[in-house]
Amino acid sequence: MMEIFKAAKERLGFNFRRCTTILVLSFIVLAVLVRVFVSYQDSAFDLIGGLAKAKVSPANTQDVAALGFASINDSSQPTSLPDQKVLNEQLPPRFGNGSISKNESSQPTSIRDDTLVNGLLAPGSGDGSSSKNDSSQPTSEPDDKPLSSQPTSKPDDKLLGQPLAPGFVEELGLKTDSSQPTKMANDKLLDGLLSPGFDEKSCLSRYRSFLYRKASQHKPSPYLLSKLREYEDLHKRCGPYTRSYNETLKRLKSSHTGSTGGCNYIVWLGSNGMGNRIISMASTFLYALLANRVLLVDHGRDMTHLFCEPFPNTSWILPMDFPIKKQFHTLKQRHDRFRDISESSPPSFVYVNIPHGTYDFDELFLCEQSRALLERVPWFILSSDQYFAPSFFLSPSFKQEVSKLFPEKETIFHQLGRYLFHPSNQVWRVITKFYQTNLAKAEQRIGLQIRVFNRKTSPVQVVMGQILSCMLKKKLLPEVDTQNAVRSSPPNNSSKTILITSLYSDYYENMSAMYQSKPTVTGEAIRVCQPSHEEYQHKADNLHNMKAWAEIYLLSLSDVLVTSAGSTFGYAAQGLGGLKPWMLIRPKNKMVPDPPCRQDKSMDPCFHYAPSYECKAKHKTDSSTVVPYVRHCADRQAGVKLFNDHKRL
Repeated sequence: MMEIFKAAKERLGFNFRRCTTILVLSFIVLAVLVRVFVSYQDSAFDLIGGLAKAKVSPANTQDVAALGFASINDSSQPTSLPDQKVLNEQLPPRFGNGSISKNESSQPTSIRDDTLVNGLLAPGSGDGSSSKNDSSQPTSEPDDKPLSSQPTSKPDDKLLGQPLAPGFVEELGLKTDSSQPTKMANDKLLDGLLSPGFDEKSCLSRYRSFLYRKASQHKPSPYLLSKLREYEDLHKRCGPYTRSYNETLKRLKSSHTGSTGGCNYIVWLGSNGMGNRIISMASTFLYALLANRVLLVDHGRDMTHLFCEPFPNTSWILPMDFPIKKQFHTLKQRHDRFRDISESSPPSFVYVNIPHGTYDFDELFLCEQSRALLERVPWFILSSDQYFAPSFFLSPSFKQEVSKLFPEKETIFHQLGRYLFHPSNQVWRVITKFYQTNLAKAEQRIGLQIRVFNRKTSPVQVVMGQILSCMLKKKLLPEVDTQNAVRSSPPNNSSKTILITSLYSDYYENMSAMYQSKPTVTGEAIRVCQPSHEEYQHKADNLHNMKAWAEIYLLSLSDVLVTSAGSTFGYAAQGLGGLKPWMLIRPKNKMVPDPPCRQDKSMDPCFHYAPSYECKAKHKTDSSTVVPYVRHCADRQAGVKLFNDHKRL
């Protein structure tokens, strides 16, 4: 009996050990399966749901929210937009009363309240204004997919052979073609205009702008490229807080007249709107190139986070602890004259305020004696809102050098603007978001920049009549079919998008109503969009300037551009885009001008206050008669601008 019990006990012990082993192994296998399943789910989320997560992530929405950009969702279920949800109380009450219409939509599109992120753009700005409802197309984050999967006017070869940062091609969802890496490298660097030595993530726009803009037909000269590389080395050696900078700074802190460290500087102070500031900075940089000075810019509180640093491994921002920075406001009240400066003991700095052209400006850039004196002054502080680049072609000292830099004379701002001005990541997200939502799918993008200088002499109905007269007569837009409320013939599947930039919403509302109520005689679908309408130009407002810069850049991506005569906002856009715009002539006596518009012969901005001082004779002269390629502006007779051809207007 005992033997039977012992045998049974041993058998049970064996079975228990075997069951325990099996149970442990089962738990291990189960744990592995759970881990694999969770990993798979995480992977699937990253691939499918990651974008949705990014949209609500504070890290990703912070920059866009800071500008007040409206994220758009083309839901088929319309929702209301309560008045109290106006930009989280950051923008004027009228900002965001609707920005886009559709001339043939069979379904109402809407904007979800929870997608408004402080609305840089008017809440309706992303609905589209076409005969198609795009609700089936997901809206992507701008820095994730800059280009739509839908065909655009961008050449296919620009999307191939990306010699870009690791992961960038995958991020864009583009195919690669190893046979074209050299071409893509040239496109990315704008034919050598840009230096490759930047961290791409610090400035997304620098190496991605070519994905949004057609390749320029105007190549930078080899001499300009070499000069830019030399300047970058100079700026790196003399930039803020370098040994040379600190040595030169001693001249400002005391009457010290010792070594300047081999570096001389020009400090730019801006004024007026973004257009004025951008074109003025570009011409100041040109002077820095010609005079071998280092450009430092005082962007102040109302221009922070607008631009990337343009020069590698250094900064162009004037340090906050610059010794005389607190005196800038007082200095702007002064009116120094070069003839009053002692030649035997030049000062440590010279301040010149050129808001609207003076003889001081003419003497500075045209007269040899003043230029030679200025060379001995280490700090040149310039306050200007003008594009004075044409002056250098009138100067005996600079004419030869600037001609070597720019054989195509009207491309000065086009080249220097694309080199200097790259939207910050914060602004770039706004630009690409709006582009992806509203402009990417258009066959043709038409930029319409409207600046009304006097609403009394240029009432809405007059300006609107002028716009339509210009755009219809010049075949920029099709007429509407007034006989039929619905399309009488099949659509031709082509589309145009009109991007309107204006302080006012009236022009958007009129144009969108026109193309929404009637079909076009050509069968084209017409979209109308407007990023913002702030009713008046804000001063010393950083958010306002961010919006202005974003809109200038969006205009520069147009295929065709219509601008208001005399507007520096339009000048900046046409120069960046390399476009010769149709200019809306300023109305007089509340009458539509005849002709309503004319096409500019040059893409370069106009210098509104032409130099008029003749150094040797010391009297006024007509600067448009000195050289054949500096002539009066078509939109401002008192100004001059640069032309490539030598024919008179």
